[in-house]
Amino acid sequence: MKLRIVALSSLVLAAPVLADEGMWTFNNFPSAEVKKKYGFEPTKEWLDQVRLASVRIAGGCSASLVSADGLVMTNHHCARTCIENLSGLQKKDFNRDGFFAKTLGDEPKCPAMEMNQLVEITDVTRRVQDATKNVAGDKFADAQKTEIAKIEKECATSDEFRCDVVTLYRGGKYDLYKYRRFQDVRLVMAPEDQIAFFGGDPDNFMFPRYDLDMTFVRIYGTDGKPLKNDTYFKWSAGGAKEGELTFVSGNPGGTSRGLTVSQLEDDRDYRLPQRLFRLSEIRGLITEYQNRGPEQKRHSNDTLFGVENAFKALKGRHGALADSGFYGKLRANEDDFRKKVNANPKLKKEFGAVWDEIATVTKKANAMRKEYGALEGGPYSDLFGKARTLVRYAEESGKPNGERLKEFTDSRLPQLKAQMLSNAPVYKELEIAKLTWSLTKIREDLSPDHPMVKKMLGQKSPAEVAKALVDGTRLDQLAAAEPGKDPKTGKPLPATPDTFSRTALFNGGKAVIDASKDPMIEFARSFDAEARAIRTKFENEVEGPLKKQQELLAKARFAVYGQSIYPDATFTLRLSYGSVKGYQEDGRDVKPITTMAGAFERHTGADPFALPKTWLSAKSKLALDTPFNMATTNDIIGGNSGSPMVNKDREVVGLIFDGNIQSLGGDYGFDETQNRAVAVHSAAILEALEKIYGAQRIVDELKGKPAATGAGQP
Repeated sequence: MKLRIVALSSLVLAAPVLADEGMWTFNNFPSAEVKKKYGFEPTKEWLDQVRLASVRIAGGCSASLVSADGLVMTNHHCARTCIENLSGLQKKDFNRDGFFAKTLGDEPKCPAMEMNQLVEITDVTRRVQDATKNVAGDKFADAQKTEIAKIEKECATSDEFRCDVVTLYRGGKYDLYKYRRFQDVRLVMAPEDQIAFFGGDPDNFMFPRYDLDMTFVRIYGTDGKPLKNDTYFKWSAGGAKEGELTFVSGNPGGTSRGLTVSQLEDDRDYRLPQRLFRLSEIRGLITEYQNRGPEQKRHSNDTLFGVENAFKALKGRHGALADSGFYGKLRANEDDFRKKVNANPKLKKEFGAVWDEIATVTKKANAMRKEYGALEGGPYSDLFGKARTLVRYAEESGKPNGERLKEFTDSRLPQLKAQMLSNAPVYKELEIAKLTWSLTKIREDLSPDHPMVKKMLGQKSPAEVAKALVDGTRLDQLAAAEPGKDPKTGKPLPATPDTFSRTALFNGGKAVIDASKDPMIEFARSFDAEARAIRTKFENEVEGPLKKQQELLAKARFAVYGQSIYPDATFTLRLSYGSVKGYQEDGRDVKPITTMAGAFERHTGADPFALPKTWLSAKSKLALDTPFNMATTNDIIGGNSGSPMVNKDREVVGLIFDGNIQSLGGDYGFDETQNRAVAVHSAAILEALEKIYGAQRIVDELKGKPAATGAGQP
């Protein structure tokens, strides 16, 4: 099956496209174009209502409010970490068996899950650009970071709000996004993994699909009660039909449609192959680890899913860039853009050298990639990540806000604290396996003679170092064990530095962290100076100069093509429009809607094509002609998972969970004839909730009834 991408992004085309292309910001949505093609013009009020009913999962993925009592719909694969963590805490397997809270009181809190609701957008372009005006490339990143931190701090007046300055058009515009932050999110319902990922990796990014990739969670307020909200998506029981207009509101993670050819070549020839090689090795590592037993398989399933999904997505992107026809169009578009700039003496003087400057910086980035990845990326280990966070938190928290590493600025601290003090279980056996592998790879990448490899390993093997660090650390413990008592006074003995819990370390700050003798913290501390040095070098020699040149490139694009274009995706809220539509593949017509009957026809009884027992038992009760999955022309990308698909009446008609194989090249371009978003149909969700899972209280809530009364649990 060949990836086929014909039409290219409007980021590099002079005329506005009439295709269903673009992941548009809410303050620059092409309502007139939608009316021209579909006869419906979204108003500002309509857009505001859609924006407020959409939420973002802070760690990745999208979601939506679907009731007045904080009920949130997202994908099962977006909630897998929550489901897996709760399984570990309750000694069950909710991914395998599914989960349904029969009452509010049965809804358990997801460890460290945060949701954000975009409540305000402010243009801060002039302020950010004035702060970096006439600043040299090597000082550009610091100057920009300082001003952005200041803007975000002024905005986030309490922990209730999260404020992010968002870079759009790769520096052409800067908007301040103010979010309402929710950190009490509880699991309501999740189907079995067998149906949430029916077809497994073979069916991933394919169509037709038969997949119930859905989960419901609930946002609770600071009062411990379900969130009361006036703005939410109502439900369309009938869902969408072929040809119907559809909108997708979500947070696409990132696209590369504004990159230069030199950057695309770097992706094709270096960055993507390196990532694919690494992901394939991690896939082998986790697959082998799962053979150790059912518990190992259970607690590593989420990791394996993420790796396999990323591998297939990146493989598709690489395939698009390796297609000579597609790549030739990218190069031709850049050539045309440069000719237009060079034809205007004023534009040529201001922007003519940008492409060559970006090419130079890109080569420098590639030369630094291995050392940067090994030291600043660090070993592949959750426990190492916690140790490094503590070490750096001790240093950064005492600095002025604008001088800190960006992940420790005031606007980021509430989420950081929630992650560090999460009760999510840590599995030391898996940590040893991951750390052993990653230390082996660092030695392979940097060579055994590299000073940092010698510092990390000394005279020991990666396996010996990993086991000693993981067995010796106490960072897996959120709270300290009960201290012993002084035999004379009967009073509790003070904790010693090597037994401080993660909570005591984080809350104790610099003095307590500096005193810690925890081996993982000492390991992270041992090469933190060198890791910081390579990060500073990268920021000064690559990141800053690149940001400066990309800002110039964005200005050149505006000068040539105007501002009625959409920016690359940045994991911020976007809206796309399209319709339910089939396509042709290898000379055959692919219909846009599948039915529940097709899932039973596809059932073989063997994974990954084995339906759960709940489905087989309920078959006689189901209306098998119920629409199940559907394909639309909406322009989406990774990060849109969990996005609501709504109609012009702002009713839910579907739940985005995937794209077809042709959409994988959508990182670089869009072809309406082939690229398809794939969603669970709203009718299938209701049919399954009611007739398979007996989740009538959710059905009632989706239909507008208040949530059933009952106290929630923390």
